[in-house]
Amino acid sequence: MDGGTAYLGIRFGEPPVDDLRFMPPLAATPWSGVHDGTRWPNRAMQSKKLGTMDQATPGERSEDCLFLNVHTPAADGAGRPVMVWVHGGGFTGGGANEYDGRVLAREGNVVVVTVNYRLGAFGFLNLEPLGDMFKGSASNGIRDIVLALKWVRDNIADYGGNPDNVTVFGESAGGKAILALMGTPSAMGLYHKAIANSPAGAEARPGDKTGLMAEKLGVKHADLLLTLRRLPAFSLQDAVLPAGYEVDGEVITRSFMDAFADPNLRGVPMIIGTNRTEGTLFTPPDSPDEDMARYEKSLAGSARGVIGDRDASNYVLGIKASYPDSNSKTWMEIISSDHFRKTAVEVAELAGRAGCWMYRFDLDTTIPFRGKLMQTPHACEMAFTFNTFADDDCCVMTMHDANAPGVRDLAEAWSATLTHFAHTGDPNGAGLPRWPVYDTDDRSVMLLDQVSQVAKDPDATHRKLWMA
Repeated sequence: MDGGTAYLGIRFGEPPVDDLRFMPPLAATPWSGVHDGTRWPNRAMQSKKLGTMDQATPGERSEDCLFLNVHTPAADGAGRPVMVWVHGGGFTGGGANEYDGRVLAREGNVVVVTVNYRLGAFGFLNLEPLGDMFKGSASNGIRDIVLALKWVRDNIADYGGNPDNVTVFGESAGGKAILALMGTPSAMGLYHKAIANSPAGAEARPGDKTGLMAEKLGVKHADLLLTLRRLPAFSLQDAVLPAGYEVDGEVITRSFMDAFADPNLRGVPMIIGTNRTEGTLFTPPDSPDEDMARYEKSLAGSARGVIGDRDASNYVLGIKASYPDSNSKTWMEIISSDHFRKTAVEVAELAGRAGCWMYRFDLDTTIPFRGKLMQTPHACEMAFTFNTFADDDCCVMTMHDANAPGVRDLAEAWSATLTHFAHTGDPNGAGLPRWPVYDTDDRSVMLLDQVSQVAKDPDATHRKLWMA
């Protein structure tokens, strides 16, 4: 790595296979001999061969996936801030290998750690009804992240990092995992600052789903556990069992909203935000003969993902009235964007005791993705977070042409702001305009664009609709 060193494929957990499938992770035992740190490790089991955003990604898919990668300016005793990245992908896809920390490490003088964790049925399958030994199995993926943080605590000084200055950051499901750590007692004290980009991720409804699992696998309920443990990994993956993030009561003991609302839990300094048009990622390219009726039928169901089990009629009507020149597809995209923005706003409202700064990414994409230009879709800011534009060898998926107006400047300022926050706990002083903390009086939000600026309460209209 130019200007630093990469240590790839460091095992932090024993292979969670055979009798360890569905069990809490075990810390890796020390290796003997010389570890080859030049090769990307396995990724967690998932359905797609490609990465989260359809990019070619190194590493085989395997149950044996508890590895992390370290990028550092130098493996010395400098005691640099540590930034631990948790990838997104809906808790069903993605991996550490999609994110290259070389520029952040080199330009920000930080140690960057990117982490794999178990996904889908391997990391989020609630098997507690099958026995007490499976308590917390619905959060084994979160347990993996906590184990990685413990590895950082115990080992990162050898790589030039300071275990007492750790910033966790992540996007989408990774951002939601960052928030979930607030309700995870075993994570307390392992991190000191947090950055949540577009926090989201499907949340499983509570309840015993073992009957449904047996039905999907075509076995008797009495044979379910043996079947689950003996199935080849790809067969288990292909079964698409009901698995997902949930407050399990053993690992995640309360929702992150309840944790942030607890006056006795101060929390940590935080940056949180979303992209202006998150939802444009989730609809197909525009077509002159596209059937708008299917979007119209789906509006109410999608809206419940924003406002919960309340009647969605007023919210949907409010969206339509606020954007009268749009069509049902665009309204669907706006509602999908609110899935992310409402979470960010509500967390920011509660997280202010320790200091919380909110942003919105507004710089339109210039490279078509999946057949269309998407304005500012979900995940488009990742190339700016890791500043892939500063190094041709830094592989992070991008939807922006590096030479388009404002791209390089914003990437440099944004990535520098994040590493400055890791150093100091305050994002100010690294190239962006002065950025006030978010509070319910001013609701100041940094709008990241070709010319970035702070706006007061840019979500006022939508907040009123959420509460209607």
